[in-house]
Amino acid sequence: MDLLKFNQTKLFASHFLLWVGVWFFYVYFFSYNTTNTLYVTWFSSILLPITMLTTYTTVYYLIPRYLMNRKYWLFGLYSTYVVIFTAFLTTVTMIGSFIFISNLQVENTPVMSRNLVFILILIYLVVGLVSFVYILNHNFNTLSRNKNLENKILDAQLHLKDQELHYLKKQIHPHFLFNALNTIYGFALKQSLQTPDIILKLSNLLDYILYQVTEKEVFLKQELDHIEEYISLEQIRFQDTLEVTIAKNDFDESIRVPPMLFLPFVENAFKHGAIVDGKLQIHMKFEVTKTQLFFHIENSTRNEETETETARIGLTNIRKRLELLYPNHYDLRVETPKNSYVVNLKISLHD
Repeated sequence: MDLLKFNQTKLFASHFLLWVGVWFFYVYFFSYNTTNTLYVTWFSSILLPITMLTTYTTVYYLIPRYLMNRKYWLFGLYSTYVVIFTAFLTTVTMIGSFIFISNLQVENTPVMSRNLVFILILIYLVVGLVSFVYILNHNFNTLSRNKNLENKILDAQLHLKDQELHYLKKQIHPHFLFNALNTIYGFALKQSLQTPDIILKLSNLLDYILYQVTEKEVFLKQELDHIEEYISLEQIRFQDTLEVTIAKNDFDESIRVPPMLFLPFVENAFKHGAIVDGKLQIHMKFEVTKTQLFFHIENSTRNEETETETARIGLTNIRKRLELLYPNHYDLRVETPKNSYVVNLKISLHD
């Protein structure tokens, strides 16, 4: 409420100062080549309300109602009416001032006050200036509102994207946890000395999946280390029926990627892969340069089992996440040669 009163007071003060300035402007011009200050003062004072009426009619009625709504013909028509009415009032003011102030003595009237066209030019000079400021302020406020609206829409979109990205990162297939726990249970029954090591690896991996996933980026080396931990856990479960190879070049260890960028592909290779000729074969390759990251993974499978509904949903979710993370900067290709399922992913690291 106090702010509203302050704004109203500020608006009133600015208008008051404007018209005081216009009054002095009129006094200055009509004082040219005359010493009749009484006439100049009264004439300027009478002309001021006419100027105010014309200005406010133009600024608060004609411009917002017709000009801003692109009704140019009506704006021109009603502006003409306003000019005629202003000219009529000005003429009445000139005649009245001549009769009642100068007592019908032409030599006592200022030269500038005898010219109707000149007076109308002065009035519309003020009208034009105020209208220009009004339109400029209106456009500025419109741009500010549009910018604020765009920012709100952008914030909402980013919030939705963050939520969707968070949801996609949190999608962990429970089968891996069940398999790992079953493996631990089996080793615990045998009282195997490997049990603590398995539990530690599972704990590290779960910490990465459940908590590190909230980070925007992690080091690529950290992502690869957790992939190797994941593979080592699966190696314990599959024993001699698993064959995994990982090829990677030397890369800058400062390179960062979103967490769990590649782990879903590895998880899918184990989940949807199949033992063929006594082995589940998984081959991975990482090639990293300053501008590009290439990832290749291939697993053995039976082609008739490749396109399961779960596999399609998993791949769709992965594509959604990539589109959120790298819009128009990635290329994901899936191939299904005989008894194999191949995924190739290229990511541009810089625009």
